[in-house]
Amino acid sequence: MNLFKDAGHLFRFAGLFVIAFLVFLIVRHYIVPKTFGEYGHYRAAAITEIAAHPIAFAGHQACVDCHTDVQDTKAKGKHAGVNCEACHGPLAKHAADPTNVIPPKLDTAVLCARCHTASAAKPKDFPQVDPAAHSSGVACETCHNPHSPAISAGGAK
Repeated sequence: MNLFKDAGHLFRFAGLFVIAFLVFLIVRHYIVPKTFGEYGHYRAAAITEIAAHPIAFAGHQACVDCHTDVQDTKAKGKHAGVNCEACHGPLAKHAADPTNVIPPKLDTAVLCARCHTASAAKPKDFPQVDPAAHSSGVACETCHNPHSPAISAGGAK
């Protein structure tokens, strides 16, 4: 009894499988970074590459050092715990050269809506609005001080 008499197709399939596996290993060799797996499932060179990027954020203290008046207002309001660059974006260039690098004016109608648009996923005590119904696209700073939203733009509560 010849068990493999008509099994030529099985050997051809096995051969194709071996060839495909060898092609996979060769392609993987060129695609996967050399430092991948050096520290487990991690690419070791990633930290060095990230550290080579220019610094974009100045940090909260850099803002407070120059803008003490804004910090004083903010400390009294509900945004006391929100870092400046969360709303204003990365400001390292401005902190390094404040007279020549002026941050752009923010569109508060869009900016405030990022956090305060009503959503069932947010805590019930978090201030939420429907921007279209609340202000019809008018900038939030028209009625609210963005650094201390409970204070109106005119200064009265």
